[in-house]
Amino acid sequence: MPFSPLKFLLFLLAVAVLIGFIQVGLISIAFDKLGLSPESAYLLLVCTLVGSMINLPLLHLKADRSVPMRGPPGHPPFTGKIRVVANVGGAVVPAAFSIYLMTHNQLNPVQIVLAIALVAIIARGFSRPIPGIGIGLPLLITPIAAALVATILDPQQRAPLAYIGGTLGVLIGADLIRLKDISRLGSPIASIGGAGTFDGVFLTGLIAVLLA
Repeated sequence: MPFSPLKFLLFLLAVAVLIGFIQVGLISIAFDKLGLSPESAYLLLVCTLVGSMINLPLLHLKADRSVPMRGPPGHPPFTGKIRVVANVGGAVVPAAFSIYLMTHNQLNPVQIVLAIALVAIIARGFSRPIPGIGIGLPLLITPIAAALVATILDPQQRAPLAYIGGTLGVLIGADLIRLKDISRLGSPIASIGGAGTFDGVFLTGLIAVLLA
């Protein structure tokens, strides 16, 4: 994809905020509760940061021509179809880490499905399509919901269950279920997982673990 100064500035801002989080130990605490070693935690963070700059093409959707397109400078001319991509840092890495947690913790499959479903319902209810930007979701709603659901379902394994329910619940409820709304966003490109590093999926997982 063409270089975007805005995305690069957002990336630098995300790095600065990430450093601040690390300095106060919040991320370290969250990953420690998930049973990760410091080395594994930093590897996950690096994968998230690098992955936030990578988008994998998935499919094309027909755009609603009644909504004006607001594509950034440098992109190819709009052809009437919206390209849907998956952000590696914001979708692929959190989903892969969730699968890792499922296989390395004694979690009940029924509780996993229930946690994801409940958070997805909440994410769907509170998310809203914002023309020219994407799907908006209040930051703390889903982490609090994921933490509460995980604590109720499995107090002993609430940290990994909160992360799994939070990340996959947001991906399903705020991104996948709302694919039908993408045609009215007024953007030629729609990214599942958002900007990547500090979008709703990444932050939901970490905050949910801290709250659990």
